[in-house]
Amino acid sequence: MLQMLLGADVGGPYSVAALIIAGGGGGGWSTQSAGGGAGGVQEQSSILIPLVAYTVTVGSGGNGGIEGSVSHPSSGSNSSFNGTTSTGGSGKPSTGGTATGGSGHGGVNGSTYGSGISGQGHDGGPGVDNNYRGGGGGKGEAGDTDGTGYGGDGSNAWSTWATATSTGDSGYYGGGGGGGREYTQPYRPGGQGGGGRSGYGPSYAVGVAGAAGTANTGGGGGGGWIWGNWQKKNGGAGGSGLVILRYAGGQKGTGGTIVTTGGYTYHTFTSSGTYTA
Repeated sequence: MLQMLLGADVGGPYSVAALIIAGGGGGGWSTQSAGGGAGGVQEQSSILIPLVAYTVTVGSGGNGGIEGSVSHPSSGSNSSFNGTTSTGGSGKPSTGGTATGGSGHGGVNGSTYGSGISGQGHDGGPGVDNNYRGGGGGKGEAGDTDGTGYGGDGSNAWSTWATATSTGDSGYYGGGGGGGREYTQPYRPGGQGGGGRSGYGPSYAVGVAGAAGTANTGGGGGGGWIWGNWQKKNGGAGGSGLVILRYAGGQKGTGGTIVTTGGYTYHTFTSSGTYTA
């Protein structure tokens, strides 16, 4: 009768793997328009007890820097499950400052890039000068790896999870944001895995804001476009995080969006909630 009420296979303790992705950091604006770092990405395994409720926390993306104000981009929020926490990606703070995150924000003038946390992501790229700020780091590589200002790519190590749950960016999670650039230099792409591209100015008088990181990928926000002291565009917001739980066989627990495929059951949380084992 209890099994019928719960709609799940109630038995003994069982192993669950959790993919825990934090929110991405926001992209900067003005002279600090570096790309935001991707949220930290980790997989954790644990033994859960049937009928026990476990808290799932999904972090939000950080804010992008705002044109015409002193607002600098913020770091993404942490995501967690059952004692394991992935750290939000960092956004470039005030002039000359740095911040550590799951992956680090890009730098300015070849320095002041943020550090990533080992096992969660990579450092931001340093950038080179006022034309190209650094790209944010990603789960798979550091910022600037594929070119100055390019966001670091995320990881496709969980492509099977992405396909099963219809999440991620072409099988990738955790891409860094593209670094901002000045005048008419071409925009810089965000890293594969949800990183936002930088702002673009087709002429000296026209520019756009950096693109936001893709929701529920932990992607970093792109840096805004800048033309000297006259035109400055917002940085993009970081993408929100994600938590996916996976275990072998048919459904055992409840919570999140549930799908059983390929011999596994997945519970996908795009916002904070509760998983009852």
